[in-house]
Amino acid sequence: MAMLLPGIRKSTINGRKWIIHLLLILAILLIGFPLYYGFVISTQSLDEVIKVPQSLLPSGYLLENYVKVWNRIQMGRLLINSTIVAVVVGLGKISIAILSAFAIVFFDFRGKQVAFWMIFITLMLPVPVRIISTYQVVSTLGWVDTYAGLTIPLIASATATFLFRQFYITIPDELVDAAKIDGAGPLRFLWSILLPNSGANIAALFVVMFIYGWNQYLWPLMATNSDNMRVVVVGIASTVPTGTQLPEWNLVMAAAMMALLPPVLVVIFLQRWFVHGLLETEK
Repeated sequence: MAMLLPGIRKSTINGRKWIIHLLLILAILLIGFPLYYGFVISTQSLDEVIKVPQSLLPSGYLLENYVKVWNRIQMGRLLINSTIVAVVVGLGKISIAILSAFAIVFFDFRGKQVAFWMIFITLMLPVPVRIISTYQVVSTLGWVDTYAGLTIPLIASATATFLFRQFYITIPDELVDAAKIDGAGPLRFLWSILLPNSGANIAALFVVMFIYGWNQYLWPLMATNSDNMRVVVVGIASTVPTGTQLPEWNLVMAAAMMALLPPVLVVIFLQRWFVHGLLETEK
């Protein structure tokens, strides 16, 4: 009987592994099928899209659809605008969060906790809630149809400040004391010690904030009037007619597939740092 126990345990462990892998494969299929389906539609003609039953295999109109939608909505300009907005928003959020978290953790001043909670309360005031007042300020400053108007109202982030604060709290006091003994001032301590140790957190947050800036729709729609300043999400929405005309879903999906590429490349390029940053944040 004792001889059988190791074999039973081993088979139980192997069975659990098979179940876990099966669940992972099902999750991948569940998440990946809409992307595959969108790609298939982007390679078909409109007649093939509306055909019932619809084919789930790619067709031969890929190049035609992509070139057509690229020229129709000035896709190159839209991608450039979205990239600028996403990069500026991501770097701006991280820069402000680092400085605010640095001040809250390493400086003693009256009302420090009140200042932190005031920052944290801004989570209850996202852009859609204050969009009218924000637009009035941007319009008064003359920032409508400018990159400043598209990015500056979005660069403050209470979430990023909170995450950096939690990370800076884990910095040992001995490290701070050693930096003081070596004559390092606050800015030197920030530049030479904190920032190098924050690389994984910065990369992880940049991925999240880049995608956040890339997916913005409502604020760019209000803050821009000309087609030259439109972002890619607004451009894709403009390809869907609002009347009784049948939408050209093959072109819409072609535009969506092109819009997916920059965020996917950012995630792939920073994947290792992203995962490492999330693990460090949990600690």
